[in-house]
Order: sequence, then C-alpha cells, then structure tokens
Amino acid sequence: MGEQHHVKFPQEVIDEYAALGIDLVAMFSAGHLGTRMGVRIVEASADRVVGTMPVEGNTQPYGLLHGGASAVLAETLGSVGSMLHAGSSKIAVGVDLNCTHHRGARSGLVTGVATPLHQGRSTATYEIVVSDEAGRRVCTARLTCLLRDAPGTAGERTETSD
Repeated sequence: MGEQHHVKFPQEVIDEYAALGIDLVAMFSAGHLGTRMGVRIVEASADRVVGTMPVEGNTQPYGLLHGGASAVLAETLGSVGSMLHAGSSKIAVGVDLNCTHHRGARSGLVTGVATPLHQGRSTATYEIVVSDEAGRRVCTARLTCLLRDAPGTAGERTETSD
C-alpha cells in the first residue's frame, strides 16, 4: 500500500502547479484515508480520473467490498477531477455523493473511472463507475463538488468583507 507510483497529469497542469511550488502527486493523492485503504490514482486529468483500490482490507462482515469503501474511491476520483477542472485558484469541496451498489466483490482490485457530467465555474459533477477485475460494474456514483476560491486568491472572502 505504501509503494511509490506515478500519476499521469497533463503537462500544462504540471507546469501550472510547479510554478506555484506545489507537488501534484501529494496534492491529488487519496489522502490519509485513501492511503490506509490502498487507493492509487493511476491517471488524472479534468476529463478522466482513474484509480484502483484492493478489495482485501476494505470489506464488510460478509466478506464483500464495503459500500463505504466504494464511496471513498468514488469521492477521491471525482474530487481530483473537480480540482483539475477548477485550476490552481480554486479548491473542490464535495457537497453531494450518491452511490448505487450493483454487485459484490470479494477479492482483487476494483477500478474507478471518473468522467465529468458538468464542469462549471462554481460546481463540477462527475460520474464514477467502479468495476471489478472482470470489468463488471460494482458501483455507480455521482459526486458534485462546490468550487471555492483557494485561500489567498483574489476572490477569497475574508471575515472583514461582507
């Protein structure tokens, strides 16, 4: 789970964040929760984010992939897509996540693919399809993120401004 891997980012995105001194791999990682769950982002752009997660260690008492684990994978991938769409002057905050669980998975890796349904100025919505190693759909999720001004940007609202 702690192995190093490289996420594929579009060169213009790498350049934009590098100019700000930001490590994209760290910024668009799965965070502490995703790391504990073994989430790996293997491809990332505003138009497609792909990630994997092992079933082992992420199961419920019946031995099936936990629905919450699918939700973590889905929210991670949709959030990364939203952040890449919004650019470095914004942050993405999840405001709605829904998941439909179609079938169980007992072993192997599941793969999530996030694609945009809406890419606006203030919100972004992604559909995330989680599939098992045989390509069967395990879960379909939809995530909507609010796109807020990043701290320190010109559009950020301060406590003294009304």
